[in-house]
Amino acid sequence: MTTDIQEQAAAPDENKIIAERRVKLAALREQGVAFPNDFRPEHKAADLHAQYDGKTREELEENPVHVVLAGRMMLKREAGKKAAFATLQDASGPKADGRIQIYATLDLTGEAAMAALHHYDLGDILGVQGTLFKTKTDELTIKVTELRLITKSLRPLPDKFHGLADQETKYRQRYVDLIMNEETRRTFKARTAAISSIRRFMEKNEFMEVETPMLHTIPGGAAAKPFITHHNALDMQMFLRIAPELYLKRLVVGGFDRVFEINRNFRNEGVSIRHNPEFTMMEFYAAYTDYKWLMDFTEAVIRQAAIDAHGTATLTYGGRELDLAKPFHRLTIVEAINKYAPGYTPEQLNDAEFIKEELKKFGVKPFATAGLGALQLALFEETAEAQLWEPTYIIDYPVEVSPLARASDTVAGITERFELFMVGREIANGFSELNDAEDQSARFLAQVAAKDAGDEEAMFYDADYIRALEYGMPPAGGCGIGIDRLMMIITDSPNIRDVLLFPHLRREE
Repeated sequence: MTTDIQEQAAAPDENKIIAERRVKLAALREQGVAFPNDFRPEHKAADLHAQYDGKTREELEENPVHVVLAGRMMLKREAGKKAAFATLQDASGPKADGRIQIYATLDLTGEAAMAALHHYDLGDILGVQGTLFKTKTDELTIKVTELRLITKSLRPLPDKFHGLADQETKYRQRYVDLIMNEETRRTFKARTAAISSIRRFMEKNEFMEVETPMLHTIPGGAAAKPFITHHNALDMQMFLRIAPELYLKRLVVGGFDRVFEINRNFRNEGVSIRHNPEFTMMEFYAAYTDYKWLMDFTEAVIRQAAIDAHGTATLTYGGRELDLAKPFHRLTIVEAINKYAPGYTPEQLNDAEFIKEELKKFGVKPFATAGLGALQLALFEETAEAQLWEPTYIIDYPVEVSPLARASDTVAGITERFELFMVGREIANGFSELNDAEDQSARFLAQVAAKDAGDEEAMFYDADYIRALEYGMPPAGGCGIGIDRLMMIITDSPNIRDVLLFPHLRREE
């Protein structure tokens, strides 16, 4: 009688299972065949399915296809000692076509190999040779002529019906999550496809990919609290990068008109479903452009990444449609408040004391140095930001919260800056760059004053960056796109940890 081999159900004691597998490994060591490294697979399951699923049984019999393949055994069904089916999974596809069935028989595979197969466990990595055929149910299968154990798995896989039930365990043991869950494999293949798409798009538009330091002597390029470390040989305090911006703009000063970097940033801030202390961004800078050009370009980058990773620019997030094919909306901070939190009068939105009182209702206490622009931004964040479902650029940010952005030539107190929101969260931040060294110096000094007043995220004064600007930087536009948050949207993932292979967690107890 054919039965599924489910050792987890039969032996729930994991320690006992591990002990039994170690005994099997010890026997392999005695035979001198543990962990061989001379098997070279020549085929992948997905490729075999793509090429031969459409063939009939007769066609495969008339033109035998020899296969050499390796994979992890995910299922085994034995029919006594004379025959067995098993399912192998390799890395060739995020869907079921990354798996293929094998069929071993006493006559064809041999007595020794069949006896060994009887003792192999789910999770073991096997190497097989054989020919393709189709079963009575029309399933593409490898008829095994040679069978080898490549790697012995010492720990049992989770029950195939329940997988990893605990979400935190999925994050901590991503390797098991990837083995067991097709959806997880699909998510990270989509992430890779999106990043590859971005690189191609940037290079197509004559951007040069560069690398800048991850250890900074002065943290800069963003308003964020840095991680602090110490360099022993130089005996100096250093900071993990919070953004590559100031280094990338130094390169624009040096004559590289279009540069980009897909980079890791580190910010010593809270952890949430949208925040991880280590995250990926793509930042780019283009000379002789402004924030209006940047918005068009950023929109095109994101749309193409979605198409290449997801197959279409029309997505579904949390059961709700999100269309990246349409032109993105553009609103000022005040326009967004009026649209999504109607009821405020123009006089109220221009009254700093009124906004302070209004913010108290949301439990927000602004810094004492906050001006009208910063207060309006804080009110926007509390009333309108979460409602920005469709891709929307919020434009014209106040100078006081935009220390690196070029001030508007026509409207006092604002900058040529935007932030892109979709599904209620920030995805990108960009602006016409401030290339006036004296203005930038004054902005840095204002940030130092804010830091002295208690703002831990305010910027330091970067004298070398001011020196670089004094050599002359052409007018430029720059933007940073949050790759992790973008991937949450493209893959319909509710938590940023779902799109990070190894997210940060508290230590295991």
